[in-house]
Amino acid sequence: MRKKPPRSMSLPSRVKTGFLRDKELLLMLVPVVAYFFVFHYIPMYGATIAFRNYSPARGFAGSPWVGFVHFTRFFRSVYFERLMVNTILLNVLALVFGFPAPIILALLLNEIKTKWFKNSVQTITYLPHFISLVVIVGLLREFTITSGLVNDIRVFLGFRRIPMLQLPEYFRTLYVASEIWQTIGWNSIIYLAALSGVDSQLYEAARIDGANRWKQTLHVTLPGIQSTIIILLILRMGRMFTIGFEKIILMYNPSTYSVADVISTFVYRSGLLEMNFSFSTAVGLFNSVLNFAMLLLANRLSKRYSETSLW
Repeated sequence: MRKKPPRSMSLPSRVKTGFLRDKELLLMLVPVVAYFFVFHYIPMYGATIAFRNYSPARGFAGSPWVGFVHFTRFFRSVYFERLMVNTILLNVLALVFGFPAPIILALLLNEIKTKWFKNSVQTITYLPHFISLVVIVGLLREFTITSGLVNDIRVFLGFRRIPMLQLPEYFRTLYVASEIWQTIGWNSIIYLAALSGVDSQLYEAARIDGANRWKQTLHVTLPGIQSTIIILLILRMGRMFTIGFEKIILMYNPSTYSVADVISTFVYRSGLLEMNFSFSTAVGLFNSVLNFAMLLLANRLSKRYSETSLW
């Protein structure tokens, strides 16, 4: 075990002693620090164009400063309410139905004793994670067209054929369901790892006390992975206003804009298609601030009502 420098030493001497003691570990950390500094911190300077009328010819420093003009323009935009409602609804639906799904899958897999069957189920549920998003949406389109598999099932059950991706009322259901199908297996890995760390003696004590499998799950398994669930929930709350624009752009069309258009797709259209760099940066920065606020709120609530938090 490495010894800490004595408190009697001056701060510069302690820093020097600590550096010489851990120089190999610190050198291993250099590439990681350099990566985050170059690709995550330096680009933050570009966010200043949200407060300027940015022109590529004038550059960041040469573009005139306009303050919060672009933010005010977005708040007064006719799209503001629609974007906020759609973003929040899709995230809430994904949280309510998508977040518990990998937990339930992990609990079910943990109960399977036949190794080959458990491995087969894990492999099948992991596979969608490695399929290209374009392929996923292509499959979704083929399944939901009027002559697709889903409509064949509807006809068999006595319903009529409908173009599901053309109807606004089906967009959110299809988006959330396909998202769960694609991510449930991969997201269950961390819960399976947490389940492997639950003390088996707790299950034996519960069985002696007469607890059945359901009560063991409620009083032993879930409390055993509670901290993992809370940490992942806090991180998920930090993305409550973030939805990847790629999948929505591949799925939506003019007939579903009213329910499918979210902040990220609006930023994509404004910034890359319409070349409104400052305006789109302001919208994206506003989105990031909302996510950061949600992360702080979720962490504070978790710290208040449980013993688990990010900091």
